[in-house]
Amino acid sequence: MVEMTQLNKAGRAETTVAALNTAATMKSGSLPVFATPALIALMEEAAVNALDLRAGETSVGVLVHVAHTAATPVGMRVWAEAKVTGQEGRKLFFHVSAADERGPVGEGRHERVIVSEADFLAKARNKPGA
Repeated sequence: MVEMTQLNKAGRAETTVAALNTAATMKSGSLPVFATPALIALMEEAAVNALDLRAGETSVGVLVHVAHTAATPVGMRVWAEAKVTGQEGRKLFFHVSAADERGPVGEGRHERVIVSEADFLAKARNKPGA
């Protein structure tokens, strides 16, 4: 389990907007701007980067509540930051935010749960119909 010393730890992730991560390509809209699903994935990556987990552990996202407040055009850098703000057992809470070269583009909260990689994959494989 994540140690309490992880609280207030921060992580960061960065990308450049390209055709691959636009709303038009990801089918979350029709415009050639950074897609909301790509923004959320970048925020989740920042949260993962905030954690130091033991061998055999991973974290899975269980909640994302994000406002995507400004568009980022193709060719511009965009980055996300995540700060651990709390913990309840294996569940971690994050404040997430994102910005591009011109200013803020999104903000919200995110929750992740620390799990055993082996147990999680076994549950997925044993799911009815899998």
